[in-house]
Amino acid sequence: MNNLPVISVITVVYNSVDFIEKTILSVINQSYPNVEYLIIDGGSTDGTLDIIAKYKKYIDVLITEPDNGLYDAMNKGMALAKGDYLWFINSGDEIYDLNVLDNIFRRENQFADFYYGETEITDAEGNILGMRRHKAPKKLTWRTFLWGMKVSHQSMIVKRIITSPYDLQYRFSADFDWAIKALKKAQSIENTGLILSKFMDGGTTKKNLKAGLKERFCIMRKFYGLIPTVLVHLILPVKLAFFYLKNKRY
Repeated sequence: MNNLPVISVITVVYNSVDFIEKTILSVINQSYPNVEYLIIDGGSTDGTLDIIAKYKKYIDVLITEPDNGLYDAMNKGMALAKGDYLWFINSGDEIYDLNVLDNIFRRENQFADFYYGETEITDAEGNILGMRRHKAPKKLTWRTFLWGMKVSHQSMIVKRIITSPYDLQYRFSADFDWAIKALKKAQSIENTGLILSKFMDGGTTKKNLKAGLKERFCIMRKFYGLIPTVLVHLILPVKLAFFYLKNKRY
């Protein structure tokens, strides 16, 4: 067990009484032995903390206090995490199955800097809506994200030493910026070939889609330049429209 890396799973939550329990259970019941679990609560008042209290003995770090939004809370979790890797599974989302971490880390002789995989989309009732619109590419580099966030944030497990705090100037797309920075630093990037997470549709970014897309444009321009970013944005809306017509979701 001592030669296996410690995975710090971080859950950010605020007033999520209907969804926090399934998230917690997907983490604490992992068959993998070296999991550090952190829950960062924004000062919930709806019964969320009562549910968290049921599982207190499985939680290594619990913070409950007001924050300045999702990414500020995620920064708090990063600052407190002590594991070798970080994995953000926020309230409403789940680790795909109870053997995911075992299936990744017990098969490794050398551990990569950045692991990624697929994401299944569910609704608030837990019904499966299908796989994420973007299929995880066979090979991933920081340049891949010129074409959008090809891997869901919930399906990235990243070595802590290559991460940096979320840039709080971005209210809805700081994870996009964060992932590109980590990928630029990563010396080894591994496609697990697995579904890593279940993502509950209708999160903060989707509710603020227009503002989030504006932020992504700025982030892409910063990393890739104006002309490539503009050219890509002439193509992406067409792809999105075709996906919506076929699947009635985006």
